[in-house]
Amino acid sequence: MPELPEVQTVLATLQPRLLGRRIEQVEVFLEKIIKAPHPQEFVALLRGRSITGLRRRGKYLLLELDGSHLLAVHLRMTGRLVYSSPDTPRDKHVHLVFYLNNGDELRFQDMRQFGTMNLMPVASFEAFCSQKDLGPDALDPALTGDLFEKRFQGRRGQIKKLLLDQSPVAGIGNIYANEILWRVRIHPERTITSLTPVDMEGLYRAMRSVLEEAVAGRGTTLRDYVDGEGNPGNFQSQLAVHGREGEPCPKCGKEIIRLKTGGRSSFVCPGCQC
Repeated sequence: MPELPEVQTVLATLQPRLLGRRIEQVEVFLEKIIKAPHPQEFVALLRGRSITGLRRRGKYLLLELDGSHLLAVHLRMTGRLVYSSPDTPRDKHVHLVFYLNNGDELRFQDMRQFGTMNLMPVASFEAFCSQKDLGPDALDPALTGDLFEKRFQGRRGQIKKLLLDQSPVAGIGNIYANEILWRVRIHPERTITSLTPVDMEGLYRAMRSVLEEAVAGRGTTLRDYVDGEGNPGNFQSQLAVHGREGEPCPKCGKEIIRLKTGGRSSFVCPGCQC
C-alpha cells in the first residue's frame, strides 16, 4: 500500500499542478530514501529542472524532467507525495521537499521510511525495470489476456503470491489481490499450475475490472494513503472482502475468513472460493 490505483490517483491529482513547474531547490532531511545517485548529486541534478510529464509503471510514480532525466518514486507502505503551500505546517515525517518556481512545495512524507527515489536518465529506465524484475503494468493496454497468461507460464507456487510478485505483472498489492481472487472465485492458496485457461481468462478480466473500478474510486484509504492534494480515497466502501473478516460475503452470505498466505492476510469467502 499504496498500490496501482492509489499511485494512479496521486498522478492524476499532481499532474495539473506540477506539469511545467521548475524545481528551484530540493531539501533532503532523510538521505536513505535517495537510492541513486548520491544525495548531493541527486539535489544538484534536480535543481533548475522542469517537470515535463508524469506517468506510472506498476507502483512507481515517474516524473519526467527536461534534460532527459526521470525520477522514479516508490511510496512503499506509508509514503505520501503531497502538493502544499509553504504556509501549510509540515508533518514531522516529511523527509524531502521540492521547492517549485511558483512558491509552492511538493513534499515527500513517510512515517515508516520505506519509500524510495531513483533519479536516472530516461534511457536507463528499462534497465532499471529489468534490475527490479518489474513486469508489464497491470493496466497497460498492450497487456492482452493471452500475454497475461504467458507471463505466468513456467512459474510455480500459489496464485496469491504470484499476483503480489511484481515480475509477472506490476501494480497489484495485497488489497486488490484479495478482491481480484474473490471476484473470480479462486482460493488464494491454489497453485498456478492448477488453473485452467478459463481460470486465467477470468483472472485477467477480474484484474482489469477491479483495478479500473478502484482507479475510478480514487483508491483505497485504510490508514495512511492520501492523494497528491492530501485527500483520502473512496474505494474502501466498495471492498467486498478485504478487511471484512466476520462479515457476510456479498455473493453468498457466508462469513468471510482471514488466512495467512506468505505472511500476508488473505480475506476469503469459504463458500465462493472453496
